[in-house]
Amino acid sequence: MAQHAGRHVLSTDQGRVALLTARDGLAAQAGHDLTIEVSAWSGELIVADDGQPTELSVKLDLNSLVVHKGTGGVKPLTDRDRREIAVTARKVLGVDRHPEATFTSTGFEPNANGGGFIQGMLMLGGISRPLKLHVAKTGPESYHATASVRQSEFGIKPYTAFLGALRVSDAVGVNIDVDLAKSSGAENSAASHSAGGGSNG
Repeated sequence: MAQHAGRHVLSTDQGRVALLTARDGLAAQAGHDLTIEVSAWSGELIVADDGQPTELSVKLDLNSLVVHKGTGGVKPLTDRDRREIAVTARKVLGVDRHPEATFTSTGFEPNANGGGFIQGMLMLGGISRPLKLHVAKTGPESYHATASVRQSEFGIKPYTAFLGALRVSDAVGVNIDVDLAKSSGAENSAASHSAGGGSNG
């Protein structure tokens, strides 16, 4: 996970955060497996002089959920379906009380392939639980991270319909794609150089 030293500011300009839900229950064929994007998020990555990350913090605006696609189901999702699902997802997550989710790193475990694991704490619904991100390097400065979150561990009751015959699985996948080449980390390197040698007179 080696990168340019400095502070990298992250946002939707640098990457994408998506939630992946799956169907469960006797009437599972009636529902859809969903890809829901978090369209407003921000983060900060601190990289030490040796190129290794030391801190990562991310904030997710849960009011910004957008249904990107749905697979399976009896019929394709309409735009109205997507809007209604997004509204339901916000209700299930209780965003009126807890509109934001946060992830704060507690440790990094780099591997020989440029990726590794990021240990941290996820705050969701007012409850904090450990979460491990599996990170794979996908380009010179781009990364793909995955994790699995169990809704019940955060006091969230998964969505159900048809008297429980159709329900969303407790485990929700998290997919994150980030290109640090698009982050504002370069300006921090320039700032540190000027700070180190620009005050000679």
